[in-house]
Amino acid sequence: MPRPLFDAHFHVIDPTHSLVENNGFMPDAFTAQDYVARVDGLGVGGGAVVSGSFQGFDQGYLTEALAVLGPNFVGVTQLPADVSSKSISELDRAGVRAVRFNLKRGGSAGVDDLELLANRVFDVAGWHTELYVDARELPDLERVLTRLPRVSIDHLGMHEDGLKALLRLVEHGAMVKATGFGRVELDPASAMRAILRTNPGALMVGTDLPSTRARRPFAVADLALAEEVALELGGEQLADDVFWNNAAGLYRLAAQ
Repeated sequence: MPRPLFDAHFHVIDPTHSLVENNGFMPDAFTAQDYVARVDGLGVGGGAVVSGSFQGFDQGYLTEALAVLGPNFVGVTQLPADVSSKSISELDRAGVRAVRFNLKRGGSAGVDDLELLANRVFDVAGWHTELYVDARELPDLERVLTRLPRVSIDHLGMHEDGLKALLRLVEHGAMVKATGFGRVELDPASAMRAILRTNPGALMVGTDLPSTRARRPFAVADLALAEEVALELGGEQLADDVFWNNAAGLYRLAAQ
């Protein structure tokens, strides 16, 4: 019986909605139904649908996906800096729980809007802020990020050379997604151990499906590695926290 999993990071790509070419890349379809079929047997009981660079500010695909996936699934969206409070509230009612800044590939609001927009969505709807960023850039962002209400960093921060900066943010309460092992330039097990030793409540696991532009796609062995590290450092309780409870707290869902 697999451990219950909140998949903290995956994408839905619905070609019936607007898609924007990003750096010459256009993704293949990966619908909500495709996702459900792909994770069958993995213990997924909830998750976060994350807007990608190729979706820009489109919200239609996201709200439709959340309606299909049902309870315990939430959205992470990209918003323009001038989004209205009414729009934020409407998205919150649809199940969106965070705003994403894609500093790695674009398609989102930019770094100049980071502090203002992050505080706005928190004030209006209690959302946190997620960043797809190479952790080597974190020292330049550290002062701003430590002032924000709550922050999550994608894909273990991407690069070994940024790990120290990432861990400083973890000390300040930042969350980190153990996702995208096929796209990072670091040892995932070592990075996860360092994060958990800094703050056991900081790490969340996800599939990063459908793994667009990754050197290798998600594999079930990625989840097994995350579970192995958590069991090694904290036993069953820490494994449950990494697989469900840490993310549930961030996205405001019930603990297992």
